[in-house]
Amino acid sequence: MVKNTITLETAQLWASNWRRNPENSVKAFLIPSTDITELLEYEGVTDVRTYVGIDERGTHKLMLVGVDADGNDLIDDIKGQYIYDFTKPCPPVCDVNSPLFKLP
Repeated sequence: MVKNTITLETAQLWASNWRRNPENSVKAFLIPSTDITELLEYEGVTDVRTYVGIDERGTHKLMLVGVDADGNDLIDDIKGQYIYDFTKPCPPVCDVNSPLFKLP
């Protein structure tokens, strides 16, 4: 498995957890440049789509997948089309001086 990837089953569990959570306290996510760079290097990837989720420990997650020119998610481990996760939620990883952070 490529660095910072998760399985489809894990992504589905996290997304389901997010959708059932009435209180989403995350304001933003820090996305490592490695995730974006690796995703855009794959053949056929023209865009990136994100899905939100919550892992087994209650940590909010932002999952990234490559998207083709027709708007289809490219998810297939055999073809090297992975779901990326190594994002860090805010809080705790925040820029507290950002005007977007200070919104109510």
